[in-house]
Amino acid sequence: MTSKITWAQLRDVNCAELEGAADGWGRASNLADTGRDRIDKQMLNELRGTQQGEAADAAVGRLRQLSRNFQYVYTECGLLRTALNSMAHEIRRQQRALREALDDAEALKFTVHPDGSVTYPEAGEGLIDGKPMPGGTATGGGVPGLLPPSGLVAPNPNVAKAQDIADRVVKAVRTAADIDWRYTRILRQLKAEEGLKAPDSTWTDAATDAAAVRNAAGAYLNEAIPHDASPAERKAWWAGLTQEHREEYLAVYPDQIGNLDGIPAVVRDAANRDNLQLLIGKLEGQEGDKAETQLAGLREIDRQLHDGRKPPMFLLGIGDEGNGRAIASYGNPDTARNVSAYVPGLNTSLDEDFAKDDLKRAWDTAKGANKYDHSSAAIVWLGYDAPQTPDGLGSLAVMGNDRAERGGSAFNGFMRGLVATNENEDPHLTAIGHSYGSRTVGAATQQGGGIPGVDDIVLVGSPGVGVDHAEDLGVGKDHVFVGAAENDVVTKLPSKQQAAVGVVGLIAGGPATAYVVGDLADPGDDDLWFGKDPASAAFGARRFPVGEGPRLIGGHGFSIDAHSQYFDPQRNAVSADSIALIAAGRSDKVKMEELR
Repeated sequence: MTSKITWAQLRDVNCAELEGAADGWGRASNLADTGRDRIDKQMLNELRGTQQGEAADAAVGRLRQLSRNFQYVYTECGLLRTALNSMAHEIRRQQRALREALDDAEALKFTVHPDGSVTYPEAGEGLIDGKPMPGGTATGGGVPGLLPPSGLVAPNPNVAKAQDIADRVVKAVRTAADIDWRYTRILRQLKAEEGLKAPDSTWTDAATDAAAVRNAAGAYLNEAIPHDASPAERKAWWAGLTQEHREEYLAVYPDQIGNLDGIPAVVRDAANRDNLQLLIGKLEGQEGDKAETQLAGLREIDRQLHDGRKPPMFLLGIGDEGNGRAIASYGNPDTARNVSAYVPGLNTSLDEDFAKDDLKRAWDTAKGANKYDHSSAAIVWLGYDAPQTPDGLGSLAVMGNDRAERGGSAFNGFMRGLVATNENEDPHLTAIGHSYGSRTVGAATQQGGGIPGVDDIVLVGSPGVGVDHAEDLGVGKDHVFVGAAENDVVTKLPSKQQAAVGVVGLIAGGPATAYVVGDLADPGDDDLWFGKDPASAAFGARRFPVGEGPRLIGGHGFSIDAHSQYFDPQRNAVSADSIALIAAGRSDKVKMEELR
């Protein structure tokens, strides 16, 4: 197509040739994906399992680079395919509009000229002499060839019809020219750098390419993504797509497919692995602390995705919005009978600490649960903005309810997706909340009938969950389990009422007065920042034993490590084992201790 398109050229465009070229790029994309898959799932695993030493490490490094190159080829070829298919889709629309205008002209015996003008015959009757009004020519986007008649002369009824046809012809041609220009620019940008590596700079370019194709292909693909549907409806939508359309969605919209609750785990994992690389490329091209922090977290997640650990990691969500998003499962949550989902709390964000510490908590839980039932998967869910403080525990003022409420709603959507995609008839689901994450889990239980599918709830290091009784969490008080380390300061935070009157007492009479009035505000000493202490007798849950943890002030100075050791089988074995038993559906094997 030339830069100046005629309606005849638009009529004669063979969109099947564009789609044929798209199919060719699609085959190239699939071959690259197959090569990457073989490296990641076969060659690397076999090499790690049979070889050790410097030579083996060097070979692993080269294979990972080759896998990364294949991933880049897969992404770029997929973008080319979708760009060509989207262009054909848009051109066909204009061809249909043109064809309808030409058919109308033929039916009316009008003549459409090469420049798009439309000649119409005489018609109607003059008011004075009764003779037909003369014909003329209408020009699209302009005025008819003859001046409009005065109010004393009846118009030729063909004038308006010819003008409408001419306008439609011009509109179709102009729109097609714009389509041609837009996609020509995009296709020229879709080119790789020279060399045998795909460094971060290349992925920065790929992120720009993906954004350009997404913007262009909105009508072709994006409008059909069921964002407002239920997870069950999304699952059915994905199942009903052709394989070609699935591949295109994965290539062009990995960010949306990978974060859509109700899409199968293996599909989300594939989408998010690609989106991870695009995010790394995007953030690599940005400046600022946030980009640097999230980039470190993304790179650590990428490293772990390829380190061959068992159970294997499934990346169920990734994003840079807010403080960052990351959802990872150790074990396939669609095939496992037992699935736990852990919600982290205060000061959690997408950074290197999250990638090293919070992911390990889920991995430790998965390993522990698989000792009791091999069909177990454990998830870490950072699908919300947890409160952040600049200096550890910091001010309690940041620990309001708003983020827990919003996070609880998002968590319920995610769990509803697990229910929709899990292949077992009656899977056992466990929600685990740590620190402020326990408040988020508590909020989730109060929304829309509770947390979908959840059988057991585990609360550790909790400052309260927003309700005063375990039975209010919707799973029965015997299915609510609490771990509270003796030296975990978060499990002993004062209630808001205590804090308020304590400050008044401190001002009025010093520390002694503050203690007395604080005790009067909470005579049972079982209230925390967000309600009753989950480990208290008044709350009524089941408390499992945990190690005391390091003292707040000890030989090595100030420490809040007691708050972070619940999942660690080395530093708090009894707690980690209890969590694993509950996650594996063996809560009857957990030993309980007295409530506070």
